[in-house]
Amino acid sequence: MLSKSVVAVSVVLIMLYCNLFIEVVAIGVNWGSQASHPLPPATVVRLLQANGIRKVKLFEADTKILGALSRSGIQVMVGIPNDLLAPIAASVAVAERWVSQNVSAHVSSNGVDIRYVAVGNEPFLKAFNGTFEDITLPALQNIQSALIKAGLATQVKVTVPLNADVYQSASNLPSDGDFRLEIRDLMISIVKFLSDNQAPFTINIYPFISLYNDPHFPVEFAFFDGTGDPINDNGRVYDNVLDANYDTLVWSLQKNGFGNLSIVVGEVGWPTDGDKNANMQYARRYNQGFMNRQRAGRGTPMRPGPLDAYLFSLIDEDAKSIQPGNFERHWGMFYIDGRPKYQLSLLGNGNGLVPAKDVHHMGKKWCVLAPSASLEDPQLGPSVGYACDHADCTSLGYGSSCGGLDLAQNVSYAFNSYYQVSDQLESACKFPGGISMIVTRDPSFGSCQFKIMIKSDSSGGEASTKMCLTRSAAVLLLLLMCMYIVL
Repeated sequence: MLSKSVVAVSVVLIMLYCNLFIEVVAIGVNWGSQASHPLPPATVVRLLQANGIRKVKLFEADTKILGALSRSGIQVMVGIPNDLLAPIAASVAVAERWVSQNVSAHVSSNGVDIRYVAVGNEPFLKAFNGTFEDITLPALQNIQSALIKAGLATQVKVTVPLNADVYQSASNLPSDGDFRLEIRDLMISIVKFLSDNQAPFTINIYPFISLYNDPHFPVEFAFFDGTGDPINDNGRVYDNVLDANYDTLVWSLQKNGFGNLSIVVGEVGWPTDGDKNANMQYARRYNQGFMNRQRAGRGTPMRPGPLDAYLFSLIDEDAKSIQPGNFERHWGMFYIDGRPKYQLSLLGNGNGLVPAKDVHHMGKKWCVLAPSASLEDPQLGPSVGYACDHADCTSLGYGSSCGGLDLAQNVSYAFNSYYQVSDQLESACKFPGGISMIVTRDPSFGSCQFKIMIKSDSSGGEASTKMCLTRSAAVLLLLLMCMYIVL
């Protein structure tokens, strides 16, 4: 019969092993804050913890969000927006001040587990016409210098989240990959800097965008079911675009002497609305497929093993720019009120997403087109335009969740969107000529939801800091068990 000490040690070793496994496959998420009525940060932190999410990527250093992440057990990548690159690139003092206020203060005083500083966000997009090409590397260097001065360079690494258009392959085979010619020298300089400082290359990969930009893109190749036509690259077989895209980067790094540089997938996911290919079914299929391969430990032909990745994104952002497309406001796994959109198992235990707790909605009231209003009323067009300019009407587009509404329902949807984003103020449902009215019966139709806004003063409280068993906790438990046995 096993002694108590052997049993105790075995239990702790099993716990440590399980903890190591969780850390290996831990998934991160992007937490954006461009919402008209964001959930309280403490509520979101509890949402992350309840769903076993151990890493989060932020696009800016929001003090309240960082405060809520204090001692939460969640690793953080904190971002620097592109509009701050110029002043940081021009002055080490500005970089030092930014690090002091947004990294050092939270790491030392608040116990925030900051692991990365993301310098800029996709600064070399072709759409930016080279605006940030001369300042990104200097900004990166100055932030690194500031981290060194603060004594944080070992704990906190710098990186630059880049779009996959920084590399290309003339033949579409990964092995022909290399950095885009017009920025190749710059990319090699950045890669060398990252390598010299043991920092990762961060890349955002979006199969949905490939499908959105090219109507002839093979849909099945975007997913992980193996149902698309595979690509054979000298014996390496690719059955999905993520693997092919990722390995195009691997080859680009390898050809330039940096084949061992670590890679972080900063954004990967699928939107649920705002385009004919942005829907719940595709989003669930893509994200669940990605999570299944992560748990199976599957990497790419060039880089076996699960990817270090952040799903995009956690919660919808109804105030985000729609310049790239209406889908930009619908990347979340959760609606803006923290309700899961679809069944998704992140932990592999068969359970779906856990909703946010203690979220309070406004009253069950909607603003709609008055029955007496004429669809030919000259006030109608300007009123709808005004409502959609100040609220979110992106679900009304072709192929979207509300794309099948008739004209009157379209008007009602626009009016209600403005009414809800205006906190259900009575004056927000008084469009000219008496063409609108407030109702208490839900006008939602089919897949089209007429939303009710959450209260902006929702009380989030303090985030729970309960964590899974860590190595240090396990060691402490082992010592206590040993003391018990001895006594």
